[in-house]
Amino acid sequence: MHLIAYLHVALTTRLAELRRDGERGDSPVPTAVIIFGLVAVAIAVTGLALAKANDWMTSIPNHQAPTAP
Repeated sequence: MHLIAYLHVALTTRLAELRRDGERGDSPVPTAVIIFGLVAVAIAVTGLALAKANDWMTSIPNHQAPTAP
């Protein structure tokens, strides 16, 4: 019974300390959303660059696709 009482007191004390500490940093959720947005933009830009490069390569006269050796 003493162990349960000790754990209860320790838990309530720790929770009280956490409630008192107002500055605990930023949540990881906004950071994850920003990273996801940057990855989406990078994928879109890469896709556009690849499409433009393929269009440019096919517009070259006498264009032949490279063959595997």
